[in-house]
Amino acid sequence: MAALLEVEDIHTYYGDSYVLQGVSMRVEKGKVVALLGRNGVGKTTLIRSIIGFTPPRRGAVRFNGVDISRRPAYEIARMGIGLIPQGRRIFPSLDVREHLEVGARKPKEGSGWSKERVLNLFPRLRERLRNRGNALSGGEQQMLASGRALVSNPDLLLMDEPSEGLAPLLVRDLGRTIGELKSGGHSILLVEQNLAFALKLADYVYVLSKGKIVHTSSPDELMRNNAVKSRYLGV
Repeated sequence: MAALLEVEDIHTYYGDSYVLQGVSMRVEKGKVVALLGRNGVGKTTLIRSIIGFTPPRRGAVRFNGVDISRRPAYEIARMGIGLIPQGRRIFPSLDVREHLEVGARKPKEGSGWSKERVLNLFPRLRERLRNRGNALSGGEQQMLASGRALVSNPDLLLMDEPSEGLAPLLVRDLGRTIGELKSGGHSILLVEQNLAFALKLADYVYVLSKGKIVHTSSPDELMRNNAVKSRYLGV
């Protein structure tokens, strides 16, 4: 299948700290790809390299066949990449309605995602429509971060540790939401530490360790590979 996102041999630094050391991966259209690994191995740096926050010094990131490696983040977002960042990054002074309006963009085709459609997906947000970001629970903030990304009508959704800090019931609800997005044809790069959660949703998995991809396979193959799970994921 055609690759929506191609990451080719990228090398990313923070100052003199060499974080990503030749990472390559791809996300095909309509697929969920999981990126797994322990804390501090470079998962969020890879997301930042894709979206343009921390551009790689070498290598290429291509989106729909276009090299976006040196483009600013706002331009990459306008091209069709949405981000649900680690920690949610909700604006404390904006209410739910304002969050869903400030980042909204018309879809390239079809009906796409509107504020109303997001509120139908997350009914709890409708109840909290006039509440500011700092008055929301962790689960509500995660719903809002997801909705804020969806109303930008992206072709590719980057999800950085979306289950982090959520109660098990909310993790289940989040998994259902990602499943619905997948059924609707959305392409998703899912960065996770929750192995069971990620493997249930993913079509393909990459394992990152010390800035390098050390394993690629289907979810079923990884589940059977006890050596990789023990060495790189602490399972």
